[in-house]
Amino acid sequence: EHGASMMRALVIDDSGAMRSILSNILSELDFDVVEAADGKQAVRILADDPRFDLALVDWNLPEMNGLEIVTEVRSTLGMTDIKLLMVTTETEFDRVAQALGAGADEYIMKPFDRDMLIDKLLILGVPVHAVGT
Repeated sequence: EHGASMMRALVIDDSGAMRSILSNILSELDFDVVEAADGKQAVRILADDPRFDLALVDWNLPEMNGLEIVTEVRSTLGMTDIKLLMVTTETEFDRVAQALGAGADEYIMKPFDRDMLIDKLLILGVPVHAVGT
């Protein structure tokens, strides 16, 4: 049933390999995935088409960092429904509180696997249709 009911996710990461990994996992979970390589591109995509359910926001990006993206999405674009999941490393952990304060919903720390991502999506209340589980 690939139709209007499909959840849509935006994967924001400057690493092509990381985007591929995340896109593959989300596609398996029946998401329609769009990728962005930097914050400006991500914000442009969301401004053009706000009908996204979820965004995975890498903290450390060229052009804008994760916090700036969250602020832009929540304040400037006024998007309240999209779930924002910060993707961080251990060293960025102290900044997670800032992102949560700015409107991020959850965070996941690298390295993580498919099951950890599914757990976070469930915490966010995002319906996950895991194929083959």
